Amino acid sequence: MSTISTTSATRTWRNWAGTVTARPAREVSPASAEEVADAVRQAAERGLRVKTVGSGHSFTAIAATDGVLIRPDLLTGIRRVDRTAMTVTAESGMPLKRLNAALAREGLSLTNMGDIMEQTLAGAISTGTHGTGRDSASIAAQITALELVTADGSLLTCSKEENPEVFAAARIGLGALGVITAVTLAVEPLFLLRAREEPMSFDRVTAEFDRLHAENEHFEFYWFPHTGNCNTKRNNRSAGPAAPPGRVGGWIEDELLANGLFQAANSLGRAVPAAIPGIARLASRALSARTYTDIPYKVFTSPRRVRFVEMEYAIPREAAVMALRELRAMIERSPLRISFPVEVRTAPADDITLSTASERDTAYIAVHLYRGTPYRAYFSAVERLMTAHGGRPHWGKIHSRTADELAAVYPRFGEFTAVRDRLDPERRFGNDHLRRVLGA
Repeated sequence: MSTISTTSATRTWRNWAGTVTARPAREVSPASAEEVADAVRQAAERGLRVKTVGSGHSFTAIAATDGVLIRPDLLTGIRRVDRTAMTVTAESGMPLKRLNAALAREGLSLTNMGDIMEQTLAGAISTGTHGTGRDSASIAAQITALELVTADGSLLTCSKEENPEVFAAARIGLGALGVITAVTLAVEPLFLLRAREEPMSFDRVTAEFDRLHAENEHFEFYWFPHTGNCNTKRNNRSAGPAAPPGRVGGWIEDELLANGLFQAANSLGRAVPAAIPGIARLASRALSARTYTDIPYKVFTSPRRVRFVEMEYAIPREAAVMALRELRAMIERSPLRISFPVEVRTAPADDITLSTASERDTAYIAVHLYRGTPYRAYFSAVERLMTAHGGRPHWGKIHSRTADELAAVYPRFGEFTAVRDRLDPERRFGNDHLRRVLGA
């Protein structure tokens, strides 16, 4: 008899940005893969659909359900560390923040990661969370094996050797193929990164983009709309010694400027949109150059306490500069007032069927607006620009694309839907959002 923790849902679930709400019929908190399987079988008996929700950092309704909501809060252990194979196997509900800290205690590290670490492991990989890298790709690209519960309650493992067609799809599975219960990731000995942050003009960054990308292991930048100013960040491996930001200086940059004053500026801009260009000019000039050296996750990630909504598109890397110049021109000739910087990152091509970097070197252009600010006009205009360059939307961020449109920009889209048809023919893990982006 199952001892799984189950409640009849009486509360509304909301995502981090407040863009999605759902009221599931039941919530369950399984503590093992076997209990996940029990929950899926019981849902099938009741004719209910199943979705798993992590920290809610997706801006879309990808995890929303009116059926059974699985919370992986009890699936947070590290099952094993294999120092011969240089892998770690962690349960799916492990927050990235805890995973990175645990790896560091073992003298290990992921090769690359995104800039937020509040997500669960399964949530991050299922939506294609990525950082920036010349040679190193997304978190999903570092997976060597997956364990998931499929629609009939079976426990399936996959890797390049075992169920390889499922492995190719499930590393970024959108929650459509099953419930991930454990992930095995490639790791390496803990190393140091030297971060160099430096203000730079938009014209210089775009003129030197290819060189900056080629010369740095991890290059990214933020452009402040209504200005010609950017802030760049170059991360490269270092022999040391470690030289993390000073406590006071780090607090000023990461908390006071990047969160506290930024929150106040956005609140003012939402109330008085005409003030935004002036605020942007001041904010972009407040940043100064700094250099520091630390272990990877402390360099890759940063606290994000100002809540926002976001759209991000992946385009061929060779189209990045043209797309950015078109974006700047569009904003300058429009009545839009944009208070958040535009973020630009890169990734090498990978072999995951629905990866935004599948089979092509990629640049990511992300646009944000302060939560509560009307965003549809801006995001729609950006989407038109990015789709003209063959853009692929980030699976966890706002977009309006449909299955037919997405099939045209993903060469292996049919492979994914064929795996889905085989593993979940009754759409036990479906919802309205997945119907739109994957088809019936």
